[in-house]
Amino acid sequence: MIELPQRIRPPIDAQINIVPYIDVMLVLLVIFMMTTPIIQQGIEVDLPSAEAKMVDFTEQLPTVITINKEGEFFINSLDEEASEIEVGERLPLGILAGRVRARLDIYPQMKVFVRGDQYVAYGTVVSLMSFLQKQGVDKIGIITESPDAK
Repeated sequence: MIELPQRIRPPIDAQINIVPYIDVMLVLLVIFMMTTPIIQQGIEVDLPSAEAKMVDFTEQLPTVITINKEGEFFINSLDEEASEIEVGERLPLGILAGRVRARLDIYPQMKVFVRGDQYVAYGTVVSLMSFLQKQGVDKIGIITESPDAK
């Protein structure tokens, strides 16, 4: 009788090959690193352009109050950990004043910057700034866009 040759099977490798997953992860990491600085979170405003000096935020990050073209107020901190509200939360002036006062109690030398849309009424920005001064904020600045950026 003739014996047929036996088929030899290679041993089964039950481990997951993670090299392709690492490649995909690195590509995604590079994509996120490239797009994150481009994405500016916050309220969409058209800032007026003006020549101004750059402010150094190394010692403490300021509180930024944004006014959109409808005249609505938003507050956010440039410090991600200190931000108490979600991006895009509209606040009435009374609650805004309370949050600024609370931050001012924690950081007495806090700087407040007003980021107003160029189409918002000038009186709205001025009234906000005088309201903040009445609340005890003595360092108020205005954020503008560099003429070179446009």
